[in-house]
Amino acid sequence: MRLGYAAGKVLTATATGKPTVLIGKDTRISGYMLEAALEAGFAAAGVDVMLAGPMPTPAVAYLTRALRLAAGVVISASHNPFHDNGIKFFSSQGNKLPDAVELEIEAQLELPIGCVVSEKLGKAHRLDDAQGRYIEFCKSTFPNELDLRGLTIVVDCAHGAAYHVAPHVFHELGAEVIAIGNQPNGVNINDDVGATAPAALARAVQANKADLGIALDGDADRLVMVDADGRIFNGDELLYIMVKDRMTTQTVPGAVGTLMTNMALEVAFKKLGVGFARAKVGDRYVLEVLQERGWTLGGEGSGHLLFLDKHTTGDGIVSALQVLSALKRSGKTLAQCTDDITMYPQSLINVRVDPGFNWTTNLAMVSEKEMVEAELGDAGRVLIRASGTEPLIRVMVEAKTAELAEKMARRIANKATSA
Repeated sequence: MRLGYAAGKVLTATATGKPTVLIGKDTRISGYMLEAALEAGFAAAGVDVMLAGPMPTPAVAYLTRALRLAAGVVISASHNPFHDNGIKFFSSQGNKLPDAVELEIEAQLELPIGCVVSEKLGKAHRLDDAQGRYIEFCKSTFPNELDLRGLTIVVDCAHGAAYHVAPHVFHELGAEVIAIGNQPNGVNINDDVGATAPAALARAVQANKADLGIALDGDADRLVMVDADGRIFNGDELLYIMVKDRMTTQTVPGAVGTLMTNMALEVAFKKLGVGFARAKVGDRYVLEVLQERGWTLGGEGSGHLLFLDKHTTGDGIVSALQVLSALKRSGKTLAQCTDDITMYPQSLINVRVDPGFNWTTNLAMVSEKEMVEAELGDAGRVLIRASGTEPLIRVMVEAKTAELAEKMARRIANKATSA
């Protein structure tokens, strides 16, 4: 409630009339409580509220922009378990809030909560056609001359925000759709389903003899795909398919990945003459680098994919449609579209450390990292980074074989507690 009030005060300070914000959420049971609290806070600040109910995060970004609203708010913890939750803001343009506005809201949060006079209180109403509007938007990103007829697709909605949206999008474009993870009950979001647990999708694709599978996460901004053989394709491979497809119709100056993006992608893009840049881990940092360089395509191995000529933010459904259009245009399968790139095996080891541990001042760890890098040469890569939420050091090594990657990562990780 305090956050809604603080954000409302900042919005009303610059608005010419009474501002309106859109609130969407995923399917977590705590969403009801947080939605009501945010609504009360906004109303107390004199802001009108539209309630979209359960809707994907990228849907809220789109609807905020399409309806010319002051801001959009999403109540979701994305790919996390049901007992977590979070709140994300979008600007009127469907982008993340400018840093200056975030700082204003933080400053307002420190002040006592109040309430406008009664006649200036905000009102709330439900946006009844949110689902239909967003379905049509998603379909508009798929080429008019193509359709999905003849394809059987399993769509895993992760018991999340896209449960009542995603199956319709693919069905209305002509596919035969088998939906799983589409029975949310408030506590089963991301529970052994969705993009963070794609084994369920792989089993369903093979059991139903489907052509491919699409897995979203709880708020539907991530995408993982599965082919008819049950092979899982992550965000790195899907980004590669999208870049190669775009190259058939336009110039692609470059693409953006993150520090965790597989080295094979960097090597492959170099061969294609496509620039490549690494951002910090997180789709917001990928977006920042894309905007800095004036590029449109980027993503993470986790399945966050960005295509700024289609949407302002990562969108799992729209990402899937871009990949599907590439498959349709080329007449190839997922495996055939990626048969010219071999992903480097990655070994990731999480090492629990004391709070405040700084690996860069640990001489044993730094020395071991340098030795491993020298031994790998151009045939591998080492990345060490601290977790942003837990006292963990993440040691990641890429090498030509899984055994070598594991061995090298273990060598470095074993030095984490050395003096």
